[in-house]
Amino acid sequence: MLNIRRSNTFQHSALGILHFDPFRQAPRYMNPTDLIELVEKHGQQHLLAHWSKLSPAERESLEEQIRAVDFEQLEKLRTGESKTVDWSETAARAKSPPAVRLQDAAKHAKEAIAAGEQALKAGQVGAVLVAGGQGTRLGFDHPKGMYPIGPVSNCPLFQILFEKLIAVGRRYGVRIPLFLMTSPATHDETVAFLAEHGRFGLPEEDLVVFCQGTMPAVDRATGKLLLAEPGALALSPDGHGGLPAALARSPAASIIRERGLVHLFYFQVDNALVTMCDPAFLGHHILSGSEASTQVVAKQDPAERVGVLAEIDGKTQIIEYSDLPAADAARKSADGSLELWAGNIAVHVFDADFMLRMTAEAGGLPFHIAQKKVPYVDEAGKLVEPKEPNALKFEKFIFDLLPAARKTLVVEVDPAEAFAPVKNAPGSKTDSPDTVRAAILAQHARMLREAGTSLADGVEIEISPLFALDAVELAAKLGQGAHLTKTAVLK
Repeated sequence: MLNIRRSNTFQHSALGILHFDPFRQAPRYMNPTDLIELVEKHGQQHLLAHWSKLSPAERESLEEQIRAVDFEQLEKLRTGESKTVDWSETAARAKSPPAVRLQDAAKHAKEAIAAGEQALKAGQVGAVLVAGGQGTRLGFDHPKGMYPIGPVSNCPLFQILFEKLIAVGRRYGVRIPLFLMTSPATHDETVAFLAEHGRFGLPEEDLVVFCQGTMPAVDRATGKLLLAEPGALALSPDGHGGLPAALARSPAASIIRERGLVHLFYFQVDNALVTMCDPAFLGHHILSGSEASTQVVAKQDPAERVGVLAEIDGKTQIIEYSDLPAADAARKSADGSLELWAGNIAVHVFDADFMLRMTAEAGGLPFHIAQKKVPYVDEAGKLVEPKEPNALKFEKFIFDLLPAARKTLVVEVDPAEAFAPVKNAPGSKTDSPDTVRAAILAQHARMLREAGTSLADGVEIEISPLFALDAVELAAKLGQGAHLTKTAVLK
């Protein structure tokens, strides 16, 4: 893992955002002779090809990036000597995991909700939001959380998620802290955006923003590190599996302890329908004694691009869709259903003690290696835009913590109520802004019907979480028999 060696900077800034950025205030190395010896030792002399043309600040930044690289680890990863998983062999042993299926969840819903609500009222729940991705596939050159997704309001993803968290806190009479992980590419813009919008109402002391680490991209044929610019390596976020290490580097771990948090509700920024701090899910987690629980949806098609929860050698694991062989994805149970049915939606509950314990073991998570097209600057200073995958990227995934948990739990949810990710470009048939907006409107229409409210033909209603989280709240505010005749946002 590449650790950027910069001074730890925890800032309580004039922006009104408590944030931690390890990629700040770089120490000044500036020792060309020693640096030349380092790159020559590892056959990476090309990294200094443009040195004479760089400014002092650019030289300092490039030297720092180079010195932070674990060259031996990268070479082992590239050649297959490091800790990676043979997914073909592993998937062959995978079977359906023990789970609370959707039909079973209803039977125990009352008890589970009561346990979850008790934890919320006691202030034992914190939220972890992973928001390091950019909206590149959406044609949106900004952090994905800034993407305008409200079907009527056009509000950003961040606003929907923050308002859900605030609304849950108000319902249970507590303030729920949010630990938000960015990436170097999104950190500054995210902090500025949230400050500009007053954190969408979340109190300043309840938001901690911290930055994940990075890994360099290497040429798949030669193992040479790629330069994104003459004075900068081609770096990518180290994946959501970088969370434990990022927590350990930041003051977030101390804040979790200080606030007496027992459970951490984990979700990702692109899921507009996430049931924030879902009391039923929390309750199932608590009652089962699980250290790490996962929400899933039932896969309908073997080719669906979601990871699957499976039991492998008595341990619950997730096999990413890119690692799952097609034959194993299509395996059927005796009743004709998919054996590996449990599709991961990246919503988890982790015991805080378990997460903090794993911060010390974060380096042991396996890397997942992907072949990607990565633009790079060649030794002549020319930008090369590859037409085929030319590079290897390395990521760690948060779900690889699951096998380390003493006990795990899988809970199935209805995707229409809990899962609408924004991943693909506008106009795509699935997981696009269009499908997500439609899913939000459909969910809100169901809430209105359950509340006894009718809609005139063609009317679209978006409901702010601050107005109502469910049909019960809607009925109390609108009254029985209300009839809405104009497209609007209820807020």
